[in-house]
Amino acid sequence: MTALVRFKLAAYARSHRLFQPMIGLFAMLAVFYSSAVPPGSELSSYADSAGLLVVVFAWAARGLLDTEPATQRLISMTAAGRPGREVGAGLLAALAVNLGMAAIAVAMPLVIGFAAMPSPGDLAQGIALHLLGLIAGTALGTLTSRPILPSPAASMLALFGGYLALLLISLTPVGRFTVPIMPWMRAANDGALGEALPMLAAATLFWSVAGVAAYVRLRRTRP
Repeated sequence: MTALVRFKLAAYARSHRLFQPMIGLFAMLAVFYSSAVPPGSELSSYADSAGLLVVVFAWAARGLLDTEPATQRLISMTAAGRPGREVGAGLLAALAVNLGMAAIAVAMPLVIGFAAMPSPGDLAQGIALHLLGLIAGTALGTLTSRPILPSPAASMLALFGGYLALLLISLTPVGRFTVPIMPWMRAANDGALGEALPMLAAATLFWSVAGVAAYVRLRRTRP
């Protein structure tokens, strides 16, 4: 499994597909931190970053899973011994890429974005929100990858349309029971994230796991 994860990461790097989401990441971070975030606003800035970067995380996961053509995926399944290992390796590789991108999103403002260092509690909550964002983004990316949606146009439409749908639904009264991107932004801006985070995290994890489970199930018939 470890060797297959490394193989997928190496193939992704060689394909230069990583450049696209990385450009999106740095472009968003440049907008977020074009001016210094005033003291006391670090957590709300992290919350906005985590929510808006969901689409970048999805883009990165989709790109990684799209790297190998169908024939190569079949070869990888055969070499792994079980189809589930190849699918699992792809998911782990996508998570590894997004962990790296999330680390950049958390670390960059500590160097050039914040006027003052956040408190340990705010930093921990900011990290937690970016972890939730990358999990949700990875799930969305899997469901819009080539094995599920072979058409590049349909795939991109589903990715960006799915993200916009998540944002719009999260604005409704049931938003905190879906993937609550806007609720965690509001909670951070209102200073109430500490109380709301367990429920927001549970909802995000539930729907993200459901999305990944749907992807795994669909991959049984779509190598």
